[in-house]
Amino acid sequence: MGLYKNIKAAFRSRRHEYVPILIQQTGFISKASGLLASMFASHDNDLWVASEKEIKVCEVRGDALLSEFHEMLSGGLMMKVNKLDLQSVSMAMDDCIDVIKDTAKAVLIYQPERIDSQLEELSMIASAQSKAVQDMIPLLSDIKGNVSEISLCCDRVTELEHTADEAYEEYIGFIFQNVKDVRELIKYKNLAEMLENTTDAHKKISDRVRNLLLNYLSD
Repeated sequence: MGLYKNIKAAFRSRRHEYVPILIQQTGFISKASGLLASMFASHDNDLWVASEKEIKVCEVRGDALLSEFHEMLSGGLMMKVNKLDLQSVSMAMDDCIDVIKDTAKAVLIYQPERIDSQLEELSMIASAQSKAVQDMIPLLSDIKGNVSEISLCCDRVTELEHTADEAYEEYIGFIFQNVKDVRELIKYKNLAEMLENTTDAHKKISDRVRNLLLNYLSD
């Protein structure tokens, strides 16, 4: 009986080998979004450069994790969760880091004269979404037992995305009314769009997790 329990426990643990990799991905997302928020909280060019380099490192390591994840899924690992659903979650997280990296690079390219508080707010919303995703992913190790908690985390990411949409629209109206320099106007508009895209990318992760959850419960 003891041997049976040990085999069962080992099999159960193998079914969740995907979770540690996903957790590592969330760590890179959270770190990258935090660095991005620090860029929009400062006008220090040296900080911008250093933060962008660190974000790039997160993106490169995230790419390596995605490759590792694909290799794991292509193996013979048996699991109750649909492999395509897991792949879509991992790829959505990788896309999110890419968007964060592109936004950080844009700050260095545009060199805006100022960082408006509205831009900082958008970056903080994205950072808050990252923390919600970081709370969400470990719960996938016991989907059945964590349905409510996973759903709440997804709801949190979506709520923040809606807040970002409203903040973005208000800011676009603000700059068109108050910024006279067309070149600077374009910079602020583009940065706001990229930050809004970052919040959309986080919501895409939660949407993929919702889809995974629904498919799991319907099986």
